[in-house]
Amino acid sequence: MSASLNAAVATTAASDPACAEPLAVLGRDVTVPLVTGGEVTYAALDYAASAPALQRVWDDVAAYAPYYGSVHRGAGYLSQLSTDLFEQSRATVAEFLDCRPTDQVVFTRSTTDSLNLLAAVIPADCQVFVFETEHHASLLPWTNAQVTYLNAPRTPAEAVATLERALADREPYGPALVCVTGASNVTGELWPVKELAAAAHAHGARIVLDAAQLAPHHPVSVRDLDVDWVAFSGHKLYAPFGSGVLAGRADWLRQAEPYLAGGGASRKVSRREDGGVDVEWHTTAARHEAGSPNVIGVYSIASACRALTEAGFENLVAREQRLVERVREGLAEVPAVRILSLFGDDAPRVGVLSFVVDGWNSSHFAAALSAEYGIGVRDGLFCAHPLVRTLLGSEPQTQGECGAPEAAPGERSLNAIRVSFGAGTPDEHVDRFVRAVKELVTDGAKWQYRTEEGRCVPAV
Repeated sequence: MSASLNAAVATTAASDPACAEPLAVLGRDVTVPLVTGGEVTYAALDYAASAPALQRVWDDVAAYAPYYGSVHRGAGYLSQLSTDLFEQSRATVAEFLDCRPTDQVVFTRSTTDSLNLLAAVIPADCQVFVFETEHHASLLPWTNAQVTYLNAPRTPAEAVATLERALADREPYGPALVCVTGASNVTGELWPVKELAAAAHAHGARIVLDAAQLAPHHPVSVRDLDVDWVAFSGHKLYAPFGSGVLAGRADWLRQAEPYLAGGGASRKVSRREDGGVDVEWHTTAARHEAGSPNVIGVYSIASACRALTEAGFENLVAREQRLVERVREGLAEVPAVRILSLFGDDAPRVGVLSFVVDGWNSSHFAAALSAEYGIGVRDGLFCAHPLVRTLLGSEPQTQGECGAPEAAPGERSLNAIRVSFGAGTPDEHVDRFVRAVKELVTDGAKWQYRTEEGRCVPAV
């Protein structure tokens, strides 16, 4: 775990989270039917997949919507206003991430899009180093590079040592990039980002931080962590779908061909005498933002950044840590439950925990939580297949689908159950989840279930 993140967790845990209330989010009053009869307020505990949008973000977007206009393309008032809002949003995100003055903030569609953009602009002879523990978004984009996949470490110190050995052994000595998560989307554990960045830089490599699971739960400082780039998604940061960020050093971004060719990325286009076309591309972030951008998505990210900052991230982190301990302590009282972890049961983590239950197929258990208790969690391999299989002790080559187990209710599956929460989670949702786990393990499901198209569903 990074020393800076560790210190921050210790500081916030020492504050009083009792006075911190959950932030207002959309869907907080939605009721859902139960197969056993009646309705209950839906407990959204799948924040790691997509967090509900903050009410504040939705209100900001609604207030802007009548003034919607295309950016960088019009002389009219609405276009000028939208352009100002778009660029102010870029500055807000840079401030939220504590970027360096020379860094660029590029708006994308998601974390996946951001990392694929970076993969498209790295030097042709770049070597990439990535742990097998990464989400597929940061594990798979490097198809045009020489990639070294590192085995899952079992301690933060081992992660740093593993990277240092790999970087020291690399030949030839050219450009290199390390890709690492800030907080695991499977275990929620915090990674030693600052120490990994120091190791990368000591061996002449750069580092990109996948902050998809870190930024919604914890402050991220590009300068303090000393990372070269950071990527995250709006839909995990309490904003609507369809927007993301890649922020960091500008040189590789400026030197590469645009990620997409088209309007907005081009500064000047002219015909040649031989009939061809000459293009002068922008050197700013616009170089990789071709086409009409998602202005509302960009504005929603900036709104979420402001909302989290103004709410007091220290209070939010402290309250979330209280919820994490509540879940861990509750699950520890159930012998049949095993929480998955790389760094040990007491490793600091954000509000993301995955577990398996003896005698239960994971899809069956998740289906029962939903149908009988109105609790939404995730089951499967969480788009991090190598990591989950390592944690479950299965063979790396064992096949399985992301979130679609083949096993029937009662059969063992190579999948897990993930519960995740954040700034908008009421205490009652966490308490209901712990109570439901205990009741299902003790008493079993109250309903019959069947497998339909690879998923476990209530039998009707």
